[in-house]
Amino acid sequence: MTAIRAGQGLLVGLLRCGHCGRKLHVRYWGGRGTNARYLCKGDYDDGGQYCIGFGGGLVDRRVGQELLKVISPLGVEASLRALEELSAGDTAERASLSSKLEQLEYEAKKAFEQYDAVDARNRLAASELERRWNEKLEEMEAVKQRLSNLDGKRYSMSLEEENKIRAMGDHFAEVWESDHCPPTLKKMIFRTAIEEIIVRTDQDKKTLELVIHWKGRAHTQLAMERPRSATETATPVEALEIIRRMAVRHGDDQIASVLNRLGHSTGKGKRWNATRVATARRNHSIDGQRRALPDPERVSLSEAARICGVSHSTIERLVEAGLLKREQVTPRAPWEIRRSDLDAEPIRRVIDRLLRTGKLILQGDCAENQPALFTENRGDDNAGHHE
Repeated sequence: MTAIRAGQGLLVGLLRCGHCGRKLHVRYWGGRGTNARYLCKGDYDDGGQYCIGFGGGLVDRRVGQELLKVISPLGVEASLRALEELSAGDTAERASLSSKLEQLEYEAKKAFEQYDAVDARNRLAASELERRWNEKLEEMEAVKQRLSNLDGKRYSMSLEEENKIRAMGDHFAEVWESDHCPPTLKKMIFRTAIEEIIVRTDQDKKTLELVIHWKGRAHTQLAMERPRSATETATPVEALEIIRRMAVRHGDDQIASVLNRLGHSTGKGKRWNATRVATARRNHSIDGQRRALPDPERVSLSEAARICGVSHSTIERLVEAGLLKREQVTPRAPWEIRRSDLDAEPIRRVIDRLLRTGKLILQGDCAENQPALFTENRGDDNAGHHE
């Protein structure tokens, strides 16, 4: 079981996408940063798109209603027993390790007595007995470490938490809906009762279909209108991800261009421009600038061509040949090249040969009087005339 984190999203760690099988994660938005939104990133990190996303508040309440149906005073007692088992941890393993530790302590004591009693002049016997003694000591340390690791994973339920759960027996629904019932306690109960929730959307992404898998293998199916979070009427989360990635050094005008090329619009359905990107950054506390900042480590393809004294097409040929690596902070963003790569081999050797001979040799290490495997027209890249 993963650690219970702070935050208003009550189903964190329990939701799994019914389309791609990935776990959903949560983002917090809004003026106070407390509005939960559940997201499946899909293949976004590989240049694709988000799978599904929806506001968390209504879904948390809907699943909470199902929880109230199945939990009774008897169910609360079952929850307590489950939490007690969690608190006890791996009892059987701990007992086995404790017994093994006692046995090793006894064996280590006997090994020391044998070592202490041997005649020091019998070096061979003394050395062997000392080795056996040290071996037992090392085994003891290993067992102690395993016991310590078990204790580290152990979750201890406080007396206050136990009393809160017991108090729910007679008025569970009333206490659950109360503002005095903390999110961390609700999450604990959700995780005790629920194994996993599979969620998917219909083709129009207007309806959420959930399957709640309860502990004990029972399950509940339900459907509800897909909630739209407050952020969906402001800035879509996919656009915010692009803004956040690019704002580190790109300008608002460049960001707006990328958003438009990717087909993203503002929450009100308008095209992006530099002013709207700046407003979105300000509303979501994203640092950035109106114009791109110079980067000491990366340059554009055109700037790389200027630095090397060659044409833009030459840089493109080096990239196509796999000799020079280009990068994008997000799909459709400007391509960039690391400055350090321009000074590395074999790029430096290829450029130097081109400037000296007018031949662009992209493969092999041909002598100057042999024909190049791949060359460009001398008129395209003559030394001193490369732009």
